[in-house]
Amino acid sequence: MDRSTYFLPRSLGAMDCSIAPPVSGLRCGGHWHGGSMLGLPGLRLPPAGFLLLLPFLLLLLLLLPATPAPHRASYKPVIVVHGLFDSSYSFRHLLEYINETHPGTVVTVLDLFDGRESLRPLWEQVQGFREAVAPIMAKAPQGVHLICYSQGGLVCRALLSVMDEHNVDSFISLSSPQMGQYGDTDYLKWLFPTSMRSNLYRICYSPWGQEFSICNYWHDPHHDDLYLNASSFLALINGERDHPNATAWRKNFLRVGRLVLIGGPDDGVITPWQSSFFGFYDANETVLEMEEQLVYLRDSFGLKTLLARGAIVRCPMAGISHTAWHSNRTLYETCIEPWLS
Repeated sequence: MDRSTYFLPRSLGAMDCSIAPPVSGLRCGGHWHGGSMLGLPGLRLPPAGFLLLLPFLLLLLLLLPATPAPHRASYKPVIVVHGLFDSSYSFRHLLEYINETHPGTVVTVLDLFDGRESLRPLWEQVQGFREAVAPIMAKAPQGVHLICYSQGGLVCRALLSVMDEHNVDSFISLSSPQMGQYGDTDYLKWLFPTSMRSNLYRICYSPWGQEFSICNYWHDPHHDDLYLNASSFLALINGERDHPNATAWRKNFLRVGRLVLIGGPDDGVITPWQSSFFGFYDANETVLEMEEQLVYLRDSFGLKTLLARGAIVRCPMAGISHTAWHSNRTLYETCIEPWLS
């Protein structure tokens, strides 16, 4: 399936006398063609005889297929960004749903940093995705929608921060660890087989560890000082650590029209699952909701401002595992489809 879907109208070509015999009385190439009336060879009508053929020509025009009106896109383009170890193929069901419910929508599933390449440092990925989305946005002055899954949700949030002139209407964060990850998952065991979540900080909070994407958003609530000093990605886009671009990034992020947060208790990967809604553990591993987080209370990158203007939508869904978020039809109809204007 083509990852960019375009619906282009077919149009009738102009009459070409070189490829089809001229209709009697029609003008082709600057000459009138009277033809032979009633099949009698050699009998040519004068131009005045064209009036006699007018009823037949009108009937012929009625029988010709109508030229369809040019299609005018009524929906904003959609850009999809995948997650860790994913590829564009994972979103074939989502693409099908969008085409069914919003026909004519131009959908682009970005095919970058697939598979193991998704372990590349997130700032490197942000730069690559930025170069890919910029021309799409430039061709859509009315705005675009972002659907960003899992790790891709962090890539998209960074894009919203660093792109001065982005025109994102809806940023749909689909089961993304927006406040970080702190859990023993199959991914973690595959990457760091000798480490557990309790001691992974020794790897992730080192210069070497920050070369892996998962360490860029590893958030150990028991070593907050190390996290703040060592995190080269999450602590920066959260505004938890001072940097010269903080004010500009906040301003850029607030350009978004709507922030749609999707996640649920049966995800099985995002830990805690409330991270999808900007909730996270405190030092006692008690989950504090978004409104209790310092990044919200300080409005360090714009969450509090977005909520105040009614631009944050939270859509929790139970019974959906992490790898099923982009293929569940009920989830799509409930949490995604309403925002694809």
